[in-house]
Amino acid sequence: MNLTTEYIQRCQGILTTIEQQAEAIQQAAGWFSQTILAGRMVHLFGSGHSRIMVEEMWPRYGSFPGFNPIVELSLSFHNLVVGANGQRQAMFLENVPGLAQRILRNYDLSNLDSALVISSSGSNVVPIEMAELFQQQGVKVVALITKEHAEKSTSKRADGKKLSDFADLVLDTGAPVGDAMIAVPGLATPVAPGSTVGGAVLVNCIKAEVAQLLTQAGQPPRVLSAGNVVGTEKAVSLFESAYDEHAHRLAKLYQRVGVPSYVSEQSGTFTNNQGF
Repeated sequence: MNLTTEYIQRCQGILTTIEQQAEAIQQAAGWFSQTILAGRMVHLFGSGHSRIMVEEMWPRYGSFPGFNPIVELSLSFHNLVVGANGQRQAMFLENVPGLAQRILRNYDLSNLDSALVISSSGSNVVPIEMAELFQQQGVKVVALITKEHAEKSTSKRADGKKLSDFADLVLDTGAPVGDAMIAVPGLATPVAPGSTVGGAVLVNCIKAEVAQLLTQAGQPPRVLSAGNVVGTEKAVSLFESAYDEHAHRLAKLYQRVGVPSYVSEQSGTFTNNQGF
């Protein structure tokens, strides 16, 4: 068997693992659709390469507003590798206690919100603290982890707790311990990770289920669509209206955040629900 065939077969195993989670996927979609129908946002967070799943959810073709991508460049800017903004710094920062709190200080959270927190190992401090802080604000948390890898990983958090300890629902990418799936003859360490494949499939399954629930509720989403599918004029209209809807939803997260000002007071009664 060549290695391409082997990798594809391993990915087929990942797909089977995901298919077995259909009920959990529908539960996540139910929470997310309720948030979107309430005019609020589903918060998306992942450090390191988990950022890929955040961008897979929104914004891209076949996706729609209702999601708040929280992407910290200091935790996920990989292309420079070394030097300023290098990978060493990113890997250090994703285990700094308190950073999650500073990130979420920017948003006025609501218990109508929900969240998807992605971390293959489920063991780095920042994603764990993000989930913990979301739960403290009454936000439903869906954790996307690699179950086998997370179980074999040691938490970087002092109390040993992992992302799954602060999740209302856990989804598994189906990748193996260590993520890499292919053993190359003569090479001591495996290559070709699988969590990105599983994560992307899970994210898009959720996306499809949410779209169906929104449509059934009489609020079909504005989906970013290609001009060669819907026509150029319609595609432009969808993009513009989807981005505008995103802005309107996002405005609610900033309108009454933190310390009141005369601007916030002019918009009505000021309430800070953060507790940070």
